[in-house]
Amino acid sequence: MSNIRTTRVPVGASSLHLVEAGDPDAPPFLFLHGWPESSRAWQPLMTVAAGRIRAIAVDLPGIGESAGVKTDGTTAQIAEVVHQVIEALELRDLTLVGHDVGGMVVHSYLRRYRNLTRAVIMNVVIPGLGPWEEVLRNPYIWHFAFHSVRDLPERLVAGRQADYFAFFYDYLTTSRTAIPAAAREAYSSAYASEEALRAGFDWYRAFPRDAEANREGARVAVPLLYVRGEKEGGRIEDYVKGFTDSGVEYVSSRLIPGVGHFPHEEAPLETWQALAEFAGIAL
Repeated sequence: MSNIRTTRVPVGASSLHLVEAGDPDAPPFLFLHGWPESSRAWQPLMTVAAGRIRAIAVDLPGIGESAGVKTDGTTAQIAEVVHQVIEALELRDLTLVGHDVGGMVVHSYLRRYRNLTRAVIMNVVIPGLGPWEEVLRNPYIWHFAFHSVRDLPERLVAGRQADYFAFFYDYLTTSRTAIPAAAREAYSSAYASEEALRAGFDWYRAFPRDAEANREGARVAVPLLYVRGEKEGGRIEDYVKGFTDSGVEYVSSRLIPGVGHFPHEEAPLETWQALAEFAGIAL
């Protein structure tokens, strides 16, 4: 991207790595990645959006260039770190966007803090909210159980990150070129260390705790957009119902045509158009 800026934000004993583009005085969007990705995942969308917004993407704790003390893996603790980043950057009129595990973090943030203008959750089921139990029964979601096993995934995946991650990029997209080689290399590097692998797998190990916390969540009045790739499967209405049944008062949804699990990389322009419309930003 042109006009790309990188910075670090100290959070307690940690240091979070941020990538930023766009006008620093424009409305801010903070992007949270999922597994197995890093802040690099948002580069295609930030490229098309940077003319209208202040676009910021962060490496989640323990991943990529974000160093220091990692969390226990729960989305509550990660949301606390994100809150500290938002306060440190003094972000106001903020749209918080999360994909995959990053979307789970956005949900936890909504339950705990009241300083967002709007939120976007993409391509994920929230632990404890419908259709969570149905998703867990799906044999194609085998990796949830595998990643939850203590220590074993680290031993089996270490040194094989590129091959292991490639399965998900190829299987969960509609085209094997959707996640290009440069991005795949960046993601393998982001999880190259044992500590980074453990930080990512710990997200899955924390799902039971996340589910328990989410079932007891407070009501949410912040408008939420739920985005899903058309080809990922599942009825988007079921996911929206999970939010409304749990007390999220204003939920809208958007299917991105012709793409799978990674719409921000498979169709960045169309995904940005959905986000911009939700935020009331003229294209």
